[in-house]
Amino acid sequence: QDFEGQAGVMIAPLPGLATEEKIYNYFSEVFNALGDDIPVCYQDYPQSTRTEISVPLFNRMVEDFEQLVMLKHEECPGLSKISKVRQASDEGLRRVSILCGNGGLYLPQELARGADGAMTGFAYPEMLVAVVALFRAGEQDKAEDVFDAYLPYVRHEQQPGFGLALRKETLFRRGIMSSPKVRAPGPSLSATDKNELTRLISRIEKNIEAL
Repeated sequence: QDFEGQAGVMIAPLPGLATEEKIYNYFSEVFNALGDDIPVCYQDYPQSTRTEISVPLFNRMVEDFEQLVMLKHEECPGLSKISKVRQASDEGLRRVSILCGNGGLYLPQELARGADGAMTGFAYPEMLVAVVALFRAGEQDKAEDVFDAYLPYVRHEQQPGFGLALRKETLFRRGIMSSPKVRAPGPSLSATDKNELTRLISRIEKNIEAL
């Protein structure tokens, strides 16, 4: 991962760390092993890791470990966590970046809560860039208009276990990838799936034109 030109790492907690003490001790060992000069992003994705971190513990880690510079926010629901982490920095705690995942599904709300941007897979990354740029420019309504134009595709691509195949097919059609194939045992698209995607993309393009 690139943190403003400096190489760093993104780390999620081990699956199933059952207590906050275990989370803290695990990351204490990680930070000690990496050294002081490696910036770290904490990936908060409890749907996958089955490990939840509270805001007080995250803030404690920000205070104790200078290497912790970023939160990749993917908890769902989790908008209140963004608000609380950002409130802590507004009240004097060292500020960390907050970037959002989940395919950008909640990006406008996350930006409104204080997130800095997105770090996620999506077949139209220019949408993510435009939405973030408009929010930063104070154009929240325009940002949401752009997001809304793509929303049917955002939702379609977020199908668990299937969205990656849709994303790769779309990137392939856009000339960005040389093959749409998903590694086994990943899914492949049927003719019906592809026709459905074609229609959806066509409607998205009309939405964008209308803007």
